[in-house]
Amino acid sequence: MDNLNNEKNESQLINTNNISEGKDFNNNNDNYNFQNKFFKHKVRIKRGLVSYVIVGLICSIVAGTASTAATLYYLPNSNFFKNSPLYQNLKSGTTATSTNYINASTVSTKGSLTVAQIAQKVGPAVVGVSTTGISQNDYGFAEKQEGMGSGIIINDQGYILTNNHVIDGAQQVKVIFNNNKEVSAKVINYDENMDLAIIKVTDNVKMPAVAELGSSDALQVGDPVVAIGNPLGKELLGSVTTGVISAKNRQIQENTKNTTKQTFLQTDAAINPGNSGGALVNSQGQVIGINTAKVGGNGVEGLGFAIPMDSIKPKIDSLLKPILKIGISCRDISSDVAKQNNVPEGVAVIQVQEFSPAEKAGLQAGDIITKFDGKSVKSVDSMNTIKSKHKSGDEINLEVYRDGSTKNLKLKLSE
Repeated sequence: MDNLNNEKNESQLINTNNISEGKDFNNNNDNYNFQNKFFKHKVRIKRGLVSYVIVGLICSIVAGTASTAATLYYLPNSNFFKNSPLYQNLKSGTTATSTNYINASTVSTKGSLTVAQIAQKVGPAVVGVSTTGISQNDYGFAEKQEGMGSGIIINDQGYILTNNHVIDGAQQVKVIFNNNKEVSAKVINYDENMDLAIIKVTDNVKMPAVAELGSSDALQVGDPVVAIGNPLGKELLGSVTTGVISAKNRQIQENTKNTTKQTFLQTDAAINPGNSGGALVNSQGQVIGINTAKVGGNGVEGLGFAIPMDSIKPKIDSLLKPILKIGISCRDISSDVAKQNNVPEGVAVIQVQEFSPAEKAGLQAGDIITKFDGKSVKSVDSMNTIKSKHKSGDEINLEVYRDGSTKNLKLKLSE
């Protein structure tokens, strides 16, 4: 493989400021953190004609070494909300709330378990996920940041399902079992759009339990559920709360360029900081959702949200596969942008990670990838689709546009 000169000539680089219509992409294979890695996006809930902005994440954040801050999704306490259809439904009882339900252990349902039995069955499979990373404070200085969330053991090989925002930006990951034993782990793969991630225990230890995954589609509004997680951090590891399914098919949309909408389960089971990635469990002791978001505020209680398990199951197999690294930050080049810049459609390379497969292959900032593995690509998504069919060590042929000419490169994928 030819070693290309990586020195960049500014005249060779396309003007990325003119590619505003493109899609930002930080190759989600890397530990290399670009500028937007640590940002937590606002999320918007839509109910009828009304939108509610959720302004945080259910995960405990410890900034520096002494101060603790919990970031939550909160709904502003406003007349706008109180006059909304959602609030009126909650007030009138159209949507099931805790007032319709006393205690899961007293409900007689065929094949159902008591809350104590559910806790005994599922509790050992719910773990704490502790992360450490580096962020920039308000004064521009690097600062150690620690986070705490929850996760669910999904097989006896140590693979754990959690939220992407729990491990986002993490440089070190630890797993804490319900007996307080702490072990090392690593991020295997993640999906930012669905806010899902898989991590794996790297220490040679036996898993205390494996969660049984159930069907969220089979749920009915009013069905009893149990939430298990780590509210407020390690001190309250494995806490159990009860409630009901208040509603299904709630939509939350990130307030970003990404317009992907997700459907959530709504529950009134108490969900608090640190519960992110924890289990929402049905009366049979099956995990039917991953606790993800909470709405709160004065006069607003019992609005928790979980990703439905039937939305998660199709993604698990792909998330169990280690991410294959390329090592670039890039952006889609649409047909309009291509015409404006007099360049071909494809994927523009904005930044190349040092020592990455991309750098070793000779990719440079300003290159436009037009073919990936011999197939034409016009978006990051299409490139990722092709990449997902390969394994570590595979060599990919690239065709790139650079300085008015086409070059052929070879890139070797790695984990």
